[in-house]
Amino acid sequence: MRVPLHLSAACALFTLLHASHAAVPLPQLNIDTSQTTVSGLSAGGFMAVQLGYSHSATFKGVGVFAGGPYMCAGHSNYTACMYNASISAGMLSTMQADINNWSGSLIDAKANVASQQVFLFVGSSDSTVGPNPMNALRTQYANNGVAAANLEFVQRAGTAHVLPTDFDAAGNNACASTASPYIANCGYDGAKAVLSRFYGALSARNNAPAAANYIEFDQSAFTGGNPGMASTGWLYVPANCAAGAACRLHVALHGCKQDLASIGDQFVRNTGYTRWADTNSIVVLFPQARVDNTVHSTAASSMLTNPNACFDWIGWYGGNFAQRGGTQIGAIKAMVERVSSGGGGGGGGGGALPAPTGVGTSGATQTTMTLAWSAVSGAAGYNVFRGGTKVNPSLVGATSYTDSGLSPATTYSWTVAAVDANGAQGAMSAAASGTTTGSAAVCFTASNYAHTTAGRAHQSLGQTYANGSNQAMGLWNVFVTTTLKQTGPNFYVIGTCP
Repeated sequence: MRVPLHLSAACALFTLLHASHAAVPLPQLNIDTSQTTVSGLSAGGFMAVQLGYSHSATFKGVGVFAGGPYMCAGHSNYTACMYNASISAGMLSTMQADINNWSGSLIDAKANVASQQVFLFVGSSDSTVGPNPMNALRTQYANNGVAAANLEFVQRAGTAHVLPTDFDAAGNNACASTASPYIANCGYDGAKAVLSRFYGALSARNNAPAAANYIEFDQSAFTGGNPGMASTGWLYVPANCAAGAACRLHVALHGCKQDLASIGDQFVRNTGYTRWADTNSIVVLFPQARVDNTVHSTAASSMLTNPNACFDWIGWYGGNFAQRGGTQIGAIKAMVERVSSGGGGGGGGGGALPAPTGVGTSGATQTTMTLAWSAVSGAAGYNVFRGGTKVNPSLVGATSYTDSGLSPATTYSWTVAAVDANGAQGAMSAAASGTTTGSAAVCFTASNYAHTTAGRAHQSLGQTYANGSNQAMGLWNVFVTTTLKQTGPNFYVIGTCP
């Protein structure tokens, strides 16, 4: 999954063609929320697993093409979760402890996982992730109650680290070759296999989906400025879904180096998802990651950049990366809620609730802001979004909410949506902005050696630690660069200034 950076001529042309195309707001559609599913390749596969556990009440099916167990990289260097590494029963027990301890609080109740439909695929010639991590993932699902009848495991000979199709597309690599764009004609229709596992028998696919059905949308409205997610994403909406028919939603997550900047829209158009979606009333959401060359402290892999545009499966963006509070998980969940907010809400009928009005901010402190709005008739509660990411862990029963964990002297934007008794989210309100009090944090980006000599950090046994917070920054030398945020007198934490 960590391969050399490149930008092909085809991708450069794609970038030029889309440079003048303004992304639109993510549409609100009539989605049967009882049939929302997710799948992904490689890092996208790991992220699909994380979404499936953290939001098990939302995702009824999880498909993984060459991924691995939940929280594997939360406890081990990421290399121990790929390269066909063997994952011991002891490590699976450690990961299971997280699932058990977080169930119902930091992640949805683990009991939901037992009712999920699970599809797992790996190639015998895949040396990037490989069969061993996938077998460990199969064991983990079995340990959490997924019955054999609900779990399909496919291992194919002669297949490398790719998303398999049964058709040729321009620029694809060979099935036995791990190379860009990691999409190959292997004589096996992976998109059909995973969608059939979730939705049963499918109508014949359309091999020429209409170009107008592909929508590039403004993803930045949901990402909260996360440096690992692109400003735009893609959505495929079949014509009948655009016209208001009740449809299903599937989230398809690309792997490392399959982002728009690396391979253009090949993952969106050439993987087969849209061919089957077009004739089976399935809307497909394609969130997009991007390259992030800033050094971050990870859960168990020390200081790393994200140069291959991978979705966060190792903790680049916080220790809660695999929980509901994770930045990227929250962003994708907010996109799912937005797409699903146009009506239906489970196929039960009834119109979507209107947008709350009168949303305003008050009571600013250095780290909190209070939101208030007018009540919506028929609402069972409300969801609150900051920068497009939902911030309330459970439904808000009142018409006010205090958002916390903010940075001083920073302007934020919030929106609110009502939720009915069936769990269907209504239209999003107009945005309300507010600025926290205090002074903006001061950040210093320098080598670990420079931080130490300046008194912002100290070193011990060749490693560097931020003063006050004592966070590990990596090797004590001039070649490792870290950004430190000063949060108090001689107190520093690893991070970036807002």
